[in-house]
Amino acid sequence: MRALTGSEVLVADKLFATLDTTVRALHPETKPRILVSDTVGFIKKLPHDLVASFRSTLDEALEATLLVYVVDASDATHDAQLEVTRGVLREIGADAVPSLLLLNKADRVDDEQRAALLRKHGPDAILLSAHDPSDVAKLRQTILDFFEARMVEDELVIPFSRQGLIGTVYESARVVGEEYDETGTRLRVRALPAAIARLRSAFAS
Repeated sequence: MRALTGSEVLVADKLFATLDTTVRALHPETKPRILVSDTVGFIKKLPHDLVASFRSTLDEALEATLLVYVVDASDATHDAQLEVTRGVLREIGADAVPSLLLLNKADRVDDEQRAALLRKHGPDAILLSAHDPSDVAKLRQTILDFFEARMVEDELVIPFSRQGLIGTVYESARVVGEEYDETGTRLRVRALPAAIARLRSAFAS
């Protein structure tokens, strides 16, 4: 989270160091912005008084465009931990959300272990160290490529009565062209289909 967003979010090697979902923008910022959400960890037999916090994590997962499973590759029990996470997300239908598997802490495993991890988890798994700037840069590019491949180009017409919403368009989409006529402002944009649908709804309301 720190490496991707440049923010000083809490880092602690202990259970429940964070109970709230933390959201930061990918840094350097992109157009449109990509928000990175760090959720509560997934564990077996969650204590009853933490169910509410865990529920917010589940909601975040269902609403995500891309899920990133961050696994401690140096932990001998990482397979079991990954299965708990995937099992919970499968139960709520979030397994349908596209995902990336990140095998973090690659600096703590040797070459033989690296090869074994990639054989086990397949060629799409990403082995990296969050302390290695080049690894983080590759991850960032992988995320950018994922969103770029899913964006579409479309035209939005903003009536003169709704010009105050232009700023929202620039936050939610990449504007590639701008024209004006008697109907209002015509913006040619690239964005995710869901973002374009939300903008159209805002203009119509």
